[in-house]
Amino acid sequence: MTFTQTNDPNVREHVQAFQSLPVDEQLALFWFLYKEMGKSITPAAPGASTVSDSVAEGLFNQIKELPSEEQLQFQRDLINNTDNQYSRMYGSMSDTTKLLFWYRLAQGMDNATIISMPPGYKLSSQSQELLNKLKQVEFEQQMNIFRDYVSPMGTEPKAGAEV
Repeated sequence: MTFTQTNDPNVREHVQAFQSLPVDEQLALFWFLYKEMGKSITPAAPGASTVSDSVAEGLFNQIKELPSEEQLQFQRDLINNTDNQYSRMYGSMSDTTKLLFWYRLAQGMDNATIISMPPGYKLSSQSQELLNKLKQVEFEQQMNIFRDYVSPMGTEPKAGAEV
């Protein structure tokens, strides 16, 4: 499924390339992007409010309490749009809050509260090529790419009281 909010063909191309990777490669690439560019991304994603931050932090706190394998499965479920309580919570977030949530996950991986990449993990050549391309893109466009990438993940909340 390809979804982009931006009509910019360059953004669309990057998002489609990202989404064409196997799920675990998408997760690995997102991690490597954070490691490469995380210092240039402020702790509050561009446009994030205090409300966004507390919503992202709330879901993050629930996920970090899960066993490591369930944390990884949750991330896979988001990419695969698997319908469960956590993916519906994620699906109810604004695009900016989703981006902030992934930033929190990366920080959690960095400080070992979220399952991390296996030591010595190497990106596939296709993922490495995409990483190199993304590093060349201007910061604002990177944020548009990342936002359009995380936006369609998760599932829609259910009607009524159930999330």
